[in-house]
Amino acid sequence: MADNQGGGSNRGTAAMDEEQRREIASKGGQNVPAEERSFSKDHELAKEAGKKGGESVPDEKRSFSQDRELAREAGKKGGENSGGNR
Repeated sequence: MADNQGGGSNRGTAAMDEEQRREIASKGGQNVPAEERSFSKDHELAKEAGKKGGESVPDEKRSFSQDRELAREAGKKGGENSGGNR
């Protein structure tokens, strides 16, 4: 069983290790066809959600602010995957 670091009950997904939780979480996204996912339809919505998520993390904990090479590589991958169609 996983450690109970949050101080609450150790039931359900809290009792699982991180890998098990990630596997379960990924299944939710896999059940929705790509053409029905809101972010695949609305890039502006995805952009706003990413911005909100980024703003909720302190600067010192943002991986891209800590590692500029990581940020550069992610930007390069994103550009390659978009095909420049934006």
